Amino acid sequence: MTDVTQFDRIIDRYERLEESLLAILQDFQREFHYVPEEGIRRLSEVMEVPESKIYAMGTFYKALSLTPRGRHTIKVCTGTACHLKGAPQILETLERELEVKRNGTTTDGEFTLECVNCVGACAMAPLTLIDEEYHGQTRSSKIMDIVKKQAGS
Repeated sequence: MTDVTQFDRIIDRYERLEESLLAILQDFQREFHYVPEEGIRRLSEVMEVPESKIYAMGTFYKALSLTPRGRHTIKVCTGTACHLKGAPQILETLERELEVKRNGTTTDGEFTLECVNCVGACAMAPLTLIDEEYHGQTRSSKIMDIVKKQAGS
């Protein structure tokens, strides 16, 4: 359970307007690596907005997660070009080496592994994003070196 003062510190950065809700939720996401239920309750209370409205935003926007995510996010593009050039093998390697399923988070909370349909960088296929940094022409034999290097920085 997170201390309510942590939520208040974030909420207090913004005006008490409904238009601030998404920005506050994004800050919760950055701070906690997800949007905690306690944060939604506190935000509802402080902003006098129904929890259901905040939950609707939390489930609508892909950038927000209502379940804990890893400190680092690994996204593997599975669009056609990336698929044809080895994305399935990259995913298999990551799942095996990190001991995590697709769209899941490692038990130590270090990594979340996601599949994304297309990032619009087909010339760089296969493409892997680690913490929003693009790694093009990724090979399954090199992916763990890239992950370790990126996570260590």
